[in-house]
Amino acid sequence: MRAAVLIEPNTPLAIETVEIEKPKRREVLLRTAFAGLCHSDLHFIEALYPIPLPVVLGHEAAAVVEAVGEDVTYVKPGDHVITCLSVFCGECAQCATGHPNLCENTEVKLMPGAARRLRWKGDVLHQAFNLSAFAEQMLVHEHAVVKIDPAIPLDRATLVGCGVMTGVGAVFHAAKVEPGSTVAVIGCGGIGLSAVNGAAIAGAERIIAIDTIPAKLELARAMGATDTINASNVDAVAAVKEMTGGGVPYSFEAIGSKATAEQSFAMLRPGGTATIIGMIPFGTKIELHGADFLRDRKIQGTSMGGNRFRVDMPRLLSLWQQGKLKLDHLISGRIKLDEINAGFARLKSGAPVRQLIDFGVG
Repeated sequence: MRAAVLIEPNTPLAIETVEIEKPKRREVLLRTAFAGLCHSDLHFIEALYPIPLPVVLGHEAAAVVEAVGEDVTYVKPGDHVITCLSVFCGECAQCATGHPNLCENTEVKLMPGAARRLRWKGDVLHQAFNLSAFAEQMLVHEHAVVKIDPAIPLDRATLVGCGVMTGVGAVFHAAKVEPGSTVAVIGCGGIGLSAVNGAAIAGAERIIAIDTIPAKLELARAMGATDTINASNVDAVAAVKEMTGGGVPYSFEAIGSKATAEQSFAMLRPGGTATIIGMIPFGTKIELHGADFLRDRKIQGTSMGGNRFRVDMPRLLSLWQQGKLKLDHLISGRIKLDEINAGFARLKSGAPVRQLIDFGVG
């Protein structure tokens, strides 16, 4: 099969022919239909996070089941699925207490460098996130997929596999936004826009979207934002405090930088909660004023929106079918696998929301 291989950091991905193993016990072989280009993958390309090399990146995808291994009972060939990097065992302490996204079983959620599912030039080719979606096929544990209605378009389903689940999940699960409240979202990429949309679905009365690109702010309004701030020419924290008379009860950081993480905390009212969704570069430290904690302000992170993806993702697709969740607005383009480097160049420019690699699977 063909795959996009990261051989060295800060170099173009190489389109190579690679080998993939046959499914073993509880493994599923998938034919990739669509894969989204996410800023998280860009972090690994730019060595902002460590990962064993060479590797096939990609973690947001929808696919069709081709074959299953021994003891697989959840899916069968022909089923349509969304993949999720929150692979779970269902038995560890985290899974048993309702946090399968934090599964601790390293026999199911394989640690980086442990998987031996791909080969290239006769040697191990590393699998990223237990998925490696930038390839024509994926070999994954059956607990890394959720089965969906085949009537759902696979391109829309792909979006739910990471960005939408993370943004909406941060609102629903991590922050537990209350109806009638005020929310600020910093960053209007795919995850931030999904947080905006999630806040609207949750019943927030006022949703303030913050970005530096006017087109993204316009899109945020289409996703449910009631107010926008162009942070390229104003102090976002001062603007939020002025607009709200002192700050917001909920803020979400969806860029992944030290500055915006600190801003998300600074714009809180007393008793407010800042939720960090973006991937802040590995090793970066966040600096906050200790006195600000004295009035019950909180800051927290979230892993993939705290998802229970086999429950949450079908629900999100149902909300899309009802017209409440807006997925169509998020797709900014479709590309072929050979165009992946140009796609990441566009992503780095800040212009696109979500580009999808179309593998030509019906």
